[in-house]
Amino acid sequence: MPDLPDLPQTEMAIVALTNAFRQESKLGAVAPNKELAAAARWFAEYLARTDKFAHEADGREPHQRAATHGYKYCMVAENLARNLDSRGYTAQRLAAEVVEGWKNSPPHRKNLVEADATEIGVSVVRASDRHPKFVSVQMFGRPETSKIVFSITNTAQVPVSYTLGKESQVLEPRTIVTHEYCASGKISFDRAGNWLTGSSIGVSFEPQNGISFTLRQAAGNRVIVEASTTKKK
Repeated sequence: MPDLPDLPQTEMAIVALTNAFRQESKLGAVAPNKELAAAARWFAEYLARTDKFAHEADGREPHQRAATHGYKYCMVAENLARNLDSRGYTAQRLAAEVVEGWKNSPPHRKNLVEADATEIGVSVVRASDRHPKFVSVQMFGRPETSKIVFSITNTAQVPVSYTLGKESQVLEPRTIVTHEYCASGKISFDRAGNWLTGSSIGVSFEPQNGISFTLRQAAGNRVIVEASTTKKK
């Protein structure tokens, strides 16, 4: 008789191996989340029942399934695996094979080391086959409560370029912009004016919820950045 793994133990082992890999990559651990786990369970059972195998197999995307199961998200990512062995599996061997497969696949590896992910849900179910066959669904998330809202006001006489995450933007004079930002990372104020006659600013901040940045004209065609937080009454 082939070995059959304890599936809850397999799921816990996948979480543990994922966090060990994130630690190797100098990233924080992801914490189990029941809504993500419920979404992963539903989809794993669906894939096993229908013998489909794709992230949009049910006509929806991962974030839509997460939302259906009550997860209010900033970001959602998903890994899938399908494993079969006539000898069967122990919980630890199945978990190791699943995670190793993800580590060796660039798109799945990217999800494993997603810096903005803080929560995880995993489900492993047995699929119909004459040999032990299993479908694994791993969901990563960052909750909506991690979203930050901040503003930038350019009171200077020149446009200012800045970088938020991986995107560069330009804020024109006498303009206010409000950002809703889900990712972790810094905002860098790069340059005042154009690249030929402008001046470097070169300051960075870790944006916090409710912070306001004000760009002010200074002597010598320079621009300074002031940061203030609105106090709650």
